[in-house]
Amino acid sequence: MNALKKTAHTPVGSVRPDRDIIIVGGGHNGLVCAAYLAKAGLKVTVLERRDMVGGAAVTEEFHPGFRNSVASYTVSLLNPKVISDLDLHGHGLEIVERRIGNFLPLEDDQYLLAGDGLTARHLAKFSTRDAERLGEYEARLEVVADTLRALVLETPPNMSEGSWLGAVPELLKAANLGGKLGSMSMTARRDLLDLFSKSAGDWLDGWFESNAIKALFGFDSIVGNFASPYTPGSAYVLLHHLFGEVNGKKGAWGHAIGGMGAITQAMARCCEARGVEIRTGCAVDKVLVDEAGRSGAVRLASGETLSARAVVSNLNPKLLFGSLIDPTALPDDFSERIRHYRCGSGTFRMNVALDRLPSFTALPGEGDHLTAGIIMAPSLAYMEQAYIDARRDGWSKAPIIELLIPSTLDPTLAPDGQHVASLFCQHVSPELPGGRDWDDHRDEVAQVMLDTVERWAPGFRDSVLGYQALTPKDLERTFGLIGGDIFHGALSLDQLFSARPVLGHADHRSPIKGLYQCGAGTHPGGGVTGAPGHNAAREILKDFGKRMG
Repeated sequence: MNALKKTAHTPVGSVRPDRDIIIVGGGHNGLVCAAYLAKAGLKVTVLERRDMVGGAAVTEEFHPGFRNSVASYTVSLLNPKVISDLDLHGHGLEIVERRIGNFLPLEDDQYLLAGDGLTARHLAKFSTRDAERLGEYEARLEVVADTLRALVLETPPNMSEGSWLGAVPELLKAANLGGKLGSMSMTARRDLLDLFSKSAGDWLDGWFESNAIKALFGFDSIVGNFASPYTPGSAYVLLHHLFGEVNGKKGAWGHAIGGMGAITQAMARCCEARGVEIRTGCAVDKVLVDEAGRSGAVRLASGETLSARAVVSNLNPKLLFGSLIDPTALPDDFSERIRHYRCGSGTFRMNVALDRLPSFTALPGEGDHLTAGIIMAPSLAYMEQAYIDARRDGWSKAPIIELLIPSTLDPTLAPDGQHVASLFCQHVSPELPGGRDWDDHRDEVAQVMLDTVERWAPGFRDSVLGYQALTPKDLERTFGLIGGDIFHGALSLDQLFSARPVLGHADHRSPIKGLYQCGAGTHPGGGVTGAPGHNAAREILKDFGKRMG
């Protein structure tokens, strides 16, 4: 079978089965895709294995009386066009900005606060030179971020085989991309090359001398990335986290009132208003492929078979092609590439019920700093050591932790006077060395994480009423995040843009006719963006002879 034939782009068949589209996986990208397809007049069914939609963007009670965003935990990357097109605010979504962006407690009772009007002033305590350079750094980074932000809702040029006529649309896309990049100054082009190829550590060392500011910015390079900040390519991961905005403010981070589940519940309400059928508790056992090499049906774990004109997967590519598809239906080279598609974050996720707010040695008492992302990792060297330890031992004894206390912005999450904390912890190994099982070490590692917070905020342990801990294995079996990978695949140069998930299939069409992908394993990658779902819907509608409204 030729995986790249132009026939993958031809209109779907004229025989109308039970529905037009089946979407496998009711995570946020699946819901976004469904909403756009339904608005164009297609009959859509979303199938979700769990008893609620939302994927990793859900709000659940994890301790009696305490609710939290149990996996995804903060808002910025959700695309403003998606918010507008699905009228998410009209469907009940409210997003509030953190009062302070970040709080970085440091040794010797020092600290750094970051946010509007704060970063340069606080940075001057550590380095006057760095404070003076900060404006230029942010301006140059924003030029690159703006250029790439403009590509988030574009389908990448797709490497194709076949006739020149079939390649014309891809050549036009490439020309459009070339025009965007060609408009950049030479300085910006050089910065772009550095950010795609260098490590975050090397990039930041070239700009700053203070450990504090390098730790603040370097943290973004290892979020969801099982790597050292000195791993080549980690500078792009830093850049990826700058694409977002909150309520029109670029680069800001915020909280969805009611937790991340409020985003996906608003999406579900939009879908239902547009006539989408959503079925929960509905696990898909197989995506069926007929003798002609076409998909148009799925078999459920219950044994029921559902048919459609096309099937769309919101799953990690390794899960879709490795578990739900008969391997004989796929080209050998494609299957091999998927086997080597790299997944695995160094992430350990905790939700903690507290009877009071923590007090940090560096900045005691209550205040707006407790609404921030609180980063416990004082230097790039500390982050690198955490990675080395995790590679060797399975987890770091001095881990990197971002602590958020969303109840400081949203009192609906906890009883009066009490609070919930999100701990996004790194580094842990997706698979423990020596054949050990994560199920045997969950609580042991949870204690390491609590001890780490205690180091910076004495008394934190005594305030803990209960917690939920999610290992990489838990994240995989609960949310389908292979290796605990929050991005559905590493954000490395060989797995980005036209190469995501595999070169030749960046246009959301798979090697199997009638089978599409809309998840974070496609461009532009992970995070709660909605962009892959948006982009996939546009390509699917083209094949159905429809336009996206």
